[in-house]
Amino acid sequence: MRRACNSAVVGSGFRLSIRLLFGLGLSVGLGLGLGLDLGLAQAQACDKPVYLTFDTGHMAVTPLVADVLKRQEIAVTFFLANEATKTGGGSLDVEWLAQWQAWAKEGHAFGSHTFDHVYWLADLPDGRFRVRASAGPEKGKVRVFSAAQYCESLDKVNDRFEVMTGQRLMPLFRAAGGKTSPALIEAARQCGYEHVGWSPAGFLGDELPSDRFPNQRLLEQALRNIRAGDVMVAHLGIWSRQDPWAPAVLEPLIVGLKDKGFCFKTLADHPVFGAVTR
Repeated sequence: MRRACNSAVVGSGFRLSIRLLFGLGLSVGLGLGLGLDLGLAQAQACDKPVYLTFDTGHMAVTPLVADVLKRQEIAVTFFLANEATKTGGGSLDVEWLAQWQAWAKEGHAFGSHTFDHVYWLADLPDGRFRVRASAGPEKGKVRVFSAAQYCESLDKVNDRFEVMTGQRLMPLFRAAGGKTSPALIEAARQCGYEHVGWSPAGFLGDELPSDRFPNQRLLEQALRNIRAGDVMVAHLGIWSRQDPWAPAVLEPLIVGLKDKGFCFKTLADHPVFGAVTR
């Protein structure tokens, strides 16, 4: 069972705005068993599964990603943080409410990425951690987090997501930048979250500089190296990349992997991560 952490600070203003938009009786009916168009495709027998995951980002490519996922009829896993967007808000703001609701309804899976995209920097002798957020009011500041504070950051995403969609996250998280320590992973495990990194071949390279790692090179590398069972990672927009990875690589990658006999599943169907329960 998931140990309760002090994560009550979700933002009453956000809750109120949601209820004003949809009425006081928020009932979006987006449970895992309701009208999952992509669930039918995922239920088909498959002996070469791969697991495509997206971390949040500046969100500008989100409509394009959504179109590709729907057209290709695949379900993926998203790791959510409230990151700064190109429209001046955050990726978990009301602006993106309809998209998160749609993806929840379509059968995608979701985990936490810490609310303010909090990077682990170092373990401290007293069981605390040196961290730095890349979003939120403390952006760029080096701070010290207790295990409970780190858990609160994970829980806050779950609380926001539940307000938006009526669903809870899977009990999974991905540390910002994938940076962890055994102590950090254990602290998160104690409050109910298992860490999900990515396979070596699953690093799709959308964070890399496009002048040195052009899209065609990244596509060819992924198609050459990805194997059954691999967890892949991409983002909903990277600020520093000049030649956006999505959708230039995304759809050719999906089509190419399908042609090789691979199928796409969410981490809810992963033999290890899918067995984790709160």
